[in-house]
Amino acid sequence: MACLVSLSISLFICLVCSQGHALSLNYYEKTCPNAESIVTEVVKDAAKKDNTVPAALLRMHFHDCFIRGCDASVLLNSKGKNSAEKDGPPNKSLHAFYVIDNAKKAVEALCPGVVSCADILASAARDAVVLSGGPYWDVPKGRKDGRISKASETTQMPAPLFNISQLQQSFSQRGLSMEDLVALSGGHTIGFSHCSSFQNRIHNFNATHDIDPTLHPSFAASLKSICPNKSGTKNGGTSMDPSSTTFDNTYYKLILQGKSLFSSDQALLTSPKTKDLVSKFATSKETFYEAFSSSMIKMSSITGGQEIRKDCRVVN
Repeated sequence: MACLVSLSISLFICLVCSQGHALSLNYYEKTCPNAESIVTEVVKDAAKKDNTVPAALLRMHFHDCFIRGCDASVLLNSKGKNSAEKDGPPNKSLHAFYVIDNAKKAVEALCPGVVSCADILASAARDAVVLSGGPYWDVPKGRKDGRISKASETTQMPAPLFNISQLQQSFSQRGLSMEDLVALSGGHTIGFSHCSSFQNRIHNFNATHDIDPTLHPSFAASLKSICPNKSGTKNGGTSMDPSSTTFDNTYYKLILQGKSLFSSDQALLTSPKTKDLVSKFATSKETFYEAFSSSMIKMSSITGGQEIRKDCRVVN
């Protein structure tokens, strides 16, 4: 724990120097000291009732940060002729928005107009990982909420079909390294995937192979039984790994076994640097946890908002 805390502080200082944005570990110390504990309790309560909540919150935060920075723009509802991020193709399967709504209401009741939706989402994502058995890290706070949300911009999200070059470009455009790419991909250790995200690997893969030859044969057969054809599998799918509600390093072990779901997962073995990191994280859960914590702080410190929303679903 002490290692992660010191890591958090040093990385935070580095980010403030490079971005010039005043994120701070004690940002609400005087204005709303109980904000984080309130969010934690709301997330705990929701996760007890629905074990898919932690994975949903982690994914929601990731999808928020990759478009316009971590400004809670993914929480905004579509309005009039504007289709918001949450209605973009990569985000239509996002859920558990109500958890952030509930946390915001609880915080507003105590400290009205003080805590941003973006900070609530960043804290909730950390709580989601901890509740799933993963590492704890101190979340730098002080983000503002954005006023713009466009479904058309969600095409900028890294896709399950991406190769290593596309992944590297997507992450580097956001100031994230190859290590961040491999570490953050470890979030795939929890959650569920629909057939549409991996059917390219089990149907008409290329001119030579119907099935991606890098897939383990028995795993490919099980995926085909779940998603037997390219049509009619809209709601079908499978868990990201066998321990899909536990945050661990199983994801990396599965990649090495040819049992990862996405092309983008398998792509991590196509570069010497990322392959080495996959092997390191597969061997040591502690090493993965340290890297994941560091990369989450780095990603969640990409800022870009302008206000503190009263309601996370609408601008002020």
